[in-house]
Amino acid sequence: MKREFAVIGLGRFGGSICRELSADGLDVLAIDMQADRIKEFKNIAAHAVIADTTDENVLKELGIRNIDHVIVAIGDDIQASTLTTLMLKELGVNKITVKAQNDYHAKILNKIGADHVVHPERDMGKRIAHSIISTNILDHLELSDDHSIVEVKAGQKMHGKTLLELDIRAQFGCNVVAIKEADEKGINVSPMATQEIEEDDILIVIGADRDIARFEKQLVVED
Repeated sequence: MKREFAVIGLGRFGGSICRELSADGLDVLAIDMQADRIKEFKNIAAHAVIADTTDENVLKELGIRNIDHVIVAIGDDIQASTLTTLMLKELGVNKITVKAQNDYHAKILNKIGADHVVHPERDMGKRIAHSIISTNILDHLELSDDHSIVEVKAGQKMHGKTLLELDIRAQFGCNVVAIKEADEKGINVSPMATQEIEEDDILIVIGADRDIARFEKQLVVED
C-alpha cells in the first residue's frame, strides 16, 4: 500500500520537502494557514488545504491520524508547532518529524514525543525528504542542481545479488562507487561487478537526481 505523508507549514523548508516527496510520486497532504501558499501547492501536492492545525477538531476532520508520516514545518510560531506536535501524538499519528526553531524548542519536542527533530539551518529539506521516504536511505548530498550522491542500505531486494545481476548502471544510469560491507569496518572503493551484495551492506551511489529516484524506488525502498 502506498504510504501517505502530510506537510504542515509550506515555507521554504516545508515547501522543499513537499516538492521533493511529490516529485518522487508520493501522496502528500499540504497544509498551511496562508491561502497564497496553498494556491502555489495545489498542482504540486496530491491535496492542499488551508487549516489551523492547533485545532484538534480540524486535524480529526482532515483524517490526520490515518497519515503514515507527518512533517511539522511551521515557521517561527513555536507555540503552534508544539501544540500541533502534541495533538498529532495524542491522535496516534505513526511518525512525526518536526522542525525546531532552536535547541530549547528541540528539547520540548523530544519530551512530547516527536520521532525526529530537525534543524533546518543544519539539514537541507532535500536530504530530509529522502530519509523520510525510506530508512534505507541513509544520506543524500547534492553535487549540483541535477546530480547527487546517496548512501543507501541494501535490503531484501538486493540481498544475494551481484552488481552485475543488479545492473544498476544500465538499468538506472547510476554508478556504485563504493560499498561498505555490513560485517567489516572498511570500505571497498570501485567494487568488482562480481561482488555479491548482502543485506545491510551500504552502497555509495552517484548519478542524476531523476535516475537516483528510480533506483531508490525500485531497489532501495522496501514494500
